[in-house]
Amino acid sequence: MDALKTANNGGPDVSPVIGKPPSFILRFLALAGPYWRSDEKWKARGLTAVLVVLTVAQVVSPILMNLWSEKLFDALEQHLMRRFLILVAFFGLIMLANLAVTSVHLAVKRQLQLGWRRWLTRHVLDDWMTSGRHYQVTHMPGDHDNPDGRIAEDIRIATESAINLAHSLFYCLLLLISFTKILWSLSGPGQFALGGVELQIPGHLVWIALIYAAIGTSVAIWLGHPLVRAVNNRQTHEANFRFGLVHAREKSEAIALIRGEKDERRRFSELFLDVAAAWNRQTSAILHITMFTSIWSVLSTAFPIFVGAPRYISGSITLGALMQTAQAFQQMEGALSWPIDNLGLAAEWKASVERVLGLHDALTRLAEEVEDGDEHRIAIAAAGRPVLAFHNLSVNDPDDKIVISDFSAEIGLGERVLISGDPGAAVKLFKVVARLWPWGRGRVELPNDATIFFMPQRPYLPIGTLRGAISYPDGPDAFSDDQVVAALKSVGLDHLLERLDDIQAWEKVIPAGDQQRLGYSRLLLHRPNWIFIQEATNALDPEGEEDMMRLVQAEFPQATILTVGYHASLEAYHQRKLVLVRAPDGLVLITDRRRAPRPSKSKVGPGRFYSQLLKLLGQTTGEPT
Repeated sequence: MDALKTANNGGPDVSPVIGKPPSFILRFLALAGPYWRSDEKWKARGLTAVLVVLTVAQVVSPILMNLWSEKLFDALEQHLMRRFLILVAFFGLIMLANLAVTSVHLAVKRQLQLGWRRWLTRHVLDDWMTSGRHYQVTHMPGDHDNPDGRIAEDIRIATESAINLAHSLFYCLLLLISFTKILWSLSGPGQFALGGVELQIPGHLVWIALIYAAIGTSVAIWLGHPLVRAVNNRQTHEANFRFGLVHAREKSEAIALIRGEKDERRRFSELFLDVAAAWNRQTSAILHITMFTSIWSVLSTAFPIFVGAPRYISGSITLGALMQTAQAFQQMEGALSWPIDNLGLAAEWKASVERVLGLHDALTRLAEEVEDGDEHRIAIAAAGRPVLAFHNLSVNDPDDKIVISDFSAEIGLGERVLISGDPGAAVKLFKVVARLWPWGRGRVELPNDATIFFMPQRPYLPIGTLRGAISYPDGPDAFSDDQVVAALKSVGLDHLLERLDDIQAWEKVIPAGDQQRLGYSRLLLHRPNWIFIQEATNALDPEGEEDMMRLVQAEFPQATILTVGYHASLEAYHQRKLVLVRAPDGLVLITDRRRAPRPSKSKVGPGRFYSQLLKLLGQTTGEPT
């Protein structure tokens, strides 16, 4: 459970977005910006251009309302009913135009957000779910835990909030430019008497608005420091809690068998206590900034009236000009207050961007390490001949602890090799051949023209139809019904024939022994010539294990078979045995023993799979010779 917890001081930089060189923004743009240069670039650029035009159109509405406000209050002050009615009609037109612009803007913005998220999700998924990177990255140091949450949730926040923040910032900049000009013209000559000295400050209302907004922004940023840290901390603990629940769901059978529910509830309670503590810290930070912004928003409503009232009282301006000045001041101050209004959203966005970048950086480092090809990585190459060759192979853990040292061997086409002894070393040897374990040194030559098939202890059964689970990694339509039925009958799973098109989480439905038999049915369909079996019979009874091994012997007489197993009965089906024994200094010594193969008890003739297939096709197999 400790692995689920991430110390705050080990997480990403949580300095505020504003007031610091935003290097993380540049890194995010380097990762996500190519969307506008991708195959979808014309759609992305078109939507962006339309969004910009609509944002400009959105700014027209408050400008028109500002001019309308002056005319309205002047008409009210002068008791002009006809002008008042005209202004009411004009207000309706402004409202309808704003409704149309806002609706289209929302639809376009959401299309752009979805397209960007889809592209970035596919980009990160391609990096993660390729060449075993999703497995290898779990052994890499750094802040990249819970990749599922980073891909599903953090990419969503990173893309949606980026567009929301960019739109609101652009909108506020347009407001600032427009209403600075309006407020400057409404400021008048700006003449003041101070101690008998006449002072003239052109555009004095603009300077007052700038000073007013600067004070508010500075206080908000100061209060926002704890909020940024709290948001990141909460997201980390929320992800840990989700991961704990998912892990328990995946291991529910083991928990139920050992009656571990009480301890799981305790673990969930501990994780949720972390979530609650992070929530409370965020609440405290939000409370402080909310108290300030609520006071500031009320003050912002009255402050421009206070500033302009002396000129109205003195008769220098009309009531309409006073209200226009107040609205222009509020619009300009609102635009300048963008950091205050968006601090919480920016904090959440930054935390999500850092989490996406953490996963991306880990995958990038992993790809560089694997492809580096230096003496500290295992080199994999084609042998140019039908052999699997290990040359001075040393296999390490990611922390450089040696697991296997100086192993050299050749395994030829058609050999049957049993690997036993130290289980961790045996499995790592398979992972090296599968290009999943680059840590170590030496060279491995893979057989040419080989179709390699790995059978793990439990076959991966994707959620979907049983037909799709059998055909995996090919699609559910890759094999005919007759082939699938023959494969199931050959491994003794006749009782599953009626469920081929049922959709289930099959690893939760099928017993462990039947899952392993299902793995052998998958083997029959794919017909490889190099087969790696990793304890894929340990859930079967002795009779079932012998049945599966005889099936493999009969169906693949020319194939090379390497089996990791620890049952003495398996030796009868292999001519050669590699025994891995851990030495006192921690290394693994490998003993290579050869023996004469036991004669097969199976009759010569078509294998069980082909016999079943021919029967289904309505043909006779003839008497075996």
